[in-house]
Amino acid sequence: MANKRDYYEVLGVDKKASADEVKRSYRRMAMKYHPDKNPGDKEAEAKFKECAEAYEVLSDNAKRQRYDQFGHDGLRGTGMHDYSRMKWQDIGSIFEDMFGMQDIFGDIFGSRGRSSRRAGSAKGYDLETTVELTLKDVAYGTEKTIEFTRQDICPDCNGSGCAKGKSPSSCPACNGSGQVARGGGFFQMVSACPQCRGAGKVITDPCKKCKGTGREPKKRVVSLKIPKGVHEGQGIRVASEGEPGRGGGPRGDLYVYVRIKRNEFLDRDGNDLIAVVPISFTQAALGDTIDVPSLDGTKQLKIPPGTQYGSIFRIKGQGLPDIRTQRTGDQLVQVSIETPAKLNSKQRELLEQFAQVENKNVFPQVKKFFDKLKKYFSNGK
Repeated sequence: MANKRDYYEVLGVDKKASADEVKRSYRRMAMKYHPDKNPGDKEAEAKFKECAEAYEVLSDNAKRQRYDQFGHDGLRGTGMHDYSRMKWQDIGSIFEDMFGMQDIFGDIFGSRGRSSRRAGSAKGYDLETTVELTLKDVAYGTEKTIEFTRQDICPDCNGSGCAKGKSPSSCPACNGSGQVARGGGFFQMVSACPQCRGAGKVITDPCKKCKGTGREPKKRVVSLKIPKGVHEGQGIRVASEGEPGRGGGPRGDLYVYVRIKRNEFLDRDGNDLIAVVPISFTQAALGDTIDVPSLDGTKQLKIPPGTQYGSIFRIKGQGLPDIRTQRTGDQLVQVSIETPAKLNSKQRELLEQFAQVENKNVFPQVKKFFDKLKKYFSNGK
């Protein structure tokens, strides 16, 4: 969940804001960026979805507490809705399902809100969560257990929202049609019934367990196979593990996004792995065989005499597999040369003797640089 704005900043409220203040701010922001008020404006639609995501967290005490303590990472496994993949018309009914709020969206969504979805079947909402992998997981593939919470069908009312043995009643305001007409003569405006929100039926005796929503939070555990070569931020779709559909519609899906844990010795560059290894100046000058880190422990690497600072050595086939072709990348080892910070008297004496016999054949690049520098300034530049 990285690269997301702070939810309090999104809604323009203080971290100590009350639940009512959060609700009022969201209502104001949702009306401002609603796509009906900004037709064709993709930026406004994106902000509308961003506000909805922030409201889902800050209006839920448990999610808000986790977010305050751990930030976006604290929401992993809580069954957050994937607003980026959701149609904006469906967002209103999410909060009706979770919090039983119908009034907050009445003047925003109108007939395009929950009422239109009640009339027929619709796919359930998609959810998203994250999974943390190591580079070794990426190299060989793995299987992970994913735990999350989703809104599921209430077992007491089987999703109807009614108390046991009860059924929804015909809406008295629209006589079960789901629509009301306003005006008269030649001009009449037909819209969704404000009482039943277009469903044609109302719940007069709600289920005590779910308070009439037909849904309740439920923990879910699934096993997920992670293919080799996945990248940071990549999403893996788990079909039919989202929320239940409406009117017999299919379940939504679960999207699991990959986060890769930082390795202490190796960095990833595409399908290659990079290690920076320090060596002494004597190893660089005389050559040596050194141990370098890899995904499978240490490997030996031969350093030739005269190795320069920043030199890069390639170990074929020791990188990561390509997720499409499965062709394996390489490991690149870059050496840094460490200058001794402390010398004893014997070491200093030997280095002073070496300094006395230095010549252009020992340090050709040094001589070339200073000859060029001297010539540049001798020409009056």
